Amino acid sequence: MKFLALLLALLPLVPAHAHKVIGVADGDSLTLLVDQQPIKIRLANIDAPEKAQQFGEQAKQSLIELCFGKDASYKEQAIDHRGRTVAVVTCDGVEANRAQIERGMAWVTPKTNQDLTLPGLEAMARQRRAGLWAAAEPIPPWRFRHPNARKANTVPAENTDASICFTDRHGEYRFVDGVKRYGC
Repeated sequence: MKFLALLLALLPLVPAHAHKVIGVADGDSLTLLVDQQPIKIRLANIDAPEKAQQFGEQAKQSLIELCFGKDASYKEQAIDHRGRTVAVVTCDGVEANRAQIERGMAWVTPKTNQDLTLPGLEAMARQRRAGLWAAAEPIPPWRFRHPNARKANTVPAENTDASICFTDRHGEYRFVDGVKRYGC
């Protein structure tokens, strides 16, 4: 009888719709097991560096630490163009979307953000130079994904000499220690 009373007392502590996180694709995408079916989730309001981008692997590892193998719940906000559920995800009581911003592992998405507290958290991470904000000029993933931006922000392997100048729509630039710098 005491066991039953203890069990009933602990029942409210278990999330009503807890699902197991079975995969992490990158710093803002994971897979939940929902009713024995894998569901791909894109974290809402944030955009983490791409895998091939600086801090991409660190952002993924951060999300793995926060969520992989843990119980999670989610609040759906939309379905993206790839058919993924866009949601705010909580893993073992920690909101993953917010934690990624606080850790400096993602940007707040300027066009789609619905959480008015996130820009302030991003500003604090920038000030602390946490995660990707330790880089001199981190490139937002939405610019990195754009083909022209990718070419303009990638150091050509054969042209790493700081004396060589390139031109794009913003003007002349050169690479200094692997970083794009305008003005020649």
